Amino acid sequence: MVISKGRYLLLFLCVQLVVMALLYREGYRKRVAYFFGIFYKGGSASMGLINPHNLSQAGDVYANLSLISKPSLREEELPYCPETSPFLGGPIRVKLPENLLLEEVERKNPYVTKGGRYKPPDCESTHKTAVIIPHRNREQHLKYLLYYLHPFLQRQQLNYGIYIIHQAGNFTFNRAKLLNVGFKEAMKDEDWDCLFFHDVDLIPEDDRNIYICDRFPKHASIAMDKFGYKLPYKSYFGGVSALSPEQYMKMNGFPNNYWGWGGEDDDIGIRVALSGMLISRPSVQYGRYKMIKHGHDKGNEQNPKRFNMLTKTRRTWKQDGMNALQYILISKELQPLYTNITVDIGTDKGLRPHT
Repeated sequence: MVISKGRYLLLFLCVQLVVMALLYREGYRKRVAYFFGIFYKGGSASMGLINPHNLSQAGDVYANLSLISKPSLREEELPYCPETSPFLGGPIRVKLPENLLLEEVERKNPYVTKGGRYKPPDCESTHKTAVIIPHRNREQHLKYLLYYLHPFLQRQQLNYGIYIIHQAGNFTFNRAKLLNVGFKEAMKDEDWDCLFFHDVDLIPEDDRNIYICDRFPKHASIAMDKFGYKLPYKSYFGGVSALSPEQYMKMNGFPNNYWGWGGEDDDIGIRVALSGMLISRPSVQYGRYKMIKHGHDKGNEQNPKRFNMLTKTRRTWKQDGMNALQYILISKELQPLYTNITVDIGTDKGLRPHT
């Protein structure tokens, strides 16, 4: 009987070794960690590893959302969310769905409420993040971004809201001024502790790039596929950045006078330094983004004055920013997946009178 039990034990250990060998052969060492974890009561993969729940659909940004459920507790009884979310899955496979409809995005994100707001239903988040997206004539890009961004943020267990700042009219586009508008309007709604300023054509590729603020202004999109997943130059601050309200006001927000494409990112980077702050960045492994390919939009041609303007930033940053922001709010609409704010920001000649 003892010999028979010994044979069964040996056979069991052999099966384990075969499974481990197969898993290693496929390159999934993190699955092995989880394989060991399930043999312990309450065991799970280490928080620093890829979440085991996401293994069957590696890279699918929606794979873990089915694990989120609403407990039978009152909101005031909910525990605080853990420091590291158990729903993180690591690298995200970005594939743009064909014929995507916003209704499908809405259906796949049942806990998102009107205005693009979300709170974890099973815990109280310790972070409140607003995502500000400047926009005009990029509806298809917006669909793709919302498709990925909502589950990305939910996996991080954030209390968040998404704001689309739409520039009315066909006059020259002004990205930085729209971001100033987004900051001001979002702060009217909520006491956000972090604001992410996010281009509509950039999709994050790793959910360990946590959308919360750091001690210094954060440049989140450190590794875009457009630049070979490398930082193009040391002071680059374009694409996706994050600042707390205090950091934002310390540098007087963003410039209002960059009309057309280019220059404002570098001006913002200079403002960070002039206000006595450094640029914080995630690791290159986490701060990866896929850019949706597109040409330059009509009304967003290159700004021919940008290089000359950058030479004057040291003299202009305290006068041109949040303290000089002027715009006319046309409408604010709470859509199912975002808050749409339409504004008239005028032209380089100033605001036009409205009747």
